[in-house]
Amino acid sequence: MAAQAPTLKAADLFDVKGKVALVTGGGTGIGKMWAETLAHNGVTVYIASRKVKPLQEAADEINALARFGGKCIPIQADVADKKGCDALVDAIKARGVTKLHILVNNAGISWGDPMTSFPEKEGWDRLMALNVKSAFYLTTASLPLLLSATTPSDPARVINISSMASVLASVSGPLSAPGSGTWSYQPSKAAVNHLTRSLALELGPKGVTANVVCPGVFRSRMTAFGVKNSLGMMEASQPLGRIGVTEDMAGLCLFLCSRASAYLNGAAIPIDGGAGLGGRGKGPVAKV
Repeated sequence: MAAQAPTLKAADLFDVKGKVALVTGGGTGIGKMWAETLAHNGVTVYIASRKVKPLQEAADEINALARFGGKCIPIQADVADKKGCDALVDAIKARGVTKLHILVNNAGISWGDPMTSFPEKEGWDRLMALNVKSAFYLTTASLPLLLSATTPSDPARVINISSMASVLASVSGPLSAPGSGTWSYQPSKAAVNHLTRSLALELGPKGVTANVVCPGVFRSRMTAFGVKNSLGMMEASQPLGRIGVTEDMAGLCLFLCSRASAYLNGAAIPIDGGAGLGGRGKGPVAKV
């Protein structure tokens, strides 16, 4: 019997309709970009955050535009410790979820202060707990649901959101106030990158892939200071002449969550317009 021809149509390769996803920090910024992209393409998306109001506002906005049966469901949660991660997974199970095709560990914070007065509790302890520990404990809590969703041709996905800061040494710049440095943020994101590789090695044989996304500058609460005060300078330093927008993130989101990326595992993917290459930007400031 002749081998079945591969399905190479974009509509099939990038199809995510009918899947179930959980996105932490899904009420704002990059997390919201992932949530709205998935819901607009037929995914049932659970978004989680500590703050109820922006979470509900995001869900309402996303649901007003969702298509193909997609929807967005907000759940208040604090994933900074194992107890909170377990509680979040229990909450989606209580809503009847038995399979989780996509887990996006996006929740994170930053902290900027002078090196000699950098606070231990908020600057290091809480930041490392939310940025790193939550990705580990939420993945382990979600594993039974991920294993229930995986198939040989389309594995369940763990997608961690890191940052280009994970590979850049500078702790100061237009995104932080003068005299301040984000001393703990860069190490936390480097840890997320390495954790992802370890998860990929451990979970791959079980049929679950793990990859990490390293964004450059996109509009979010974390970049609000820099965007407000130094947008022109940031755009001028970008090889493409602009910062990232939702459509840029949406394309990568659909790739990583669909059959198109089924053989990708343990990858760290930069999405920064080439800014991390270290050269000076010369591109026009494109209005996208």
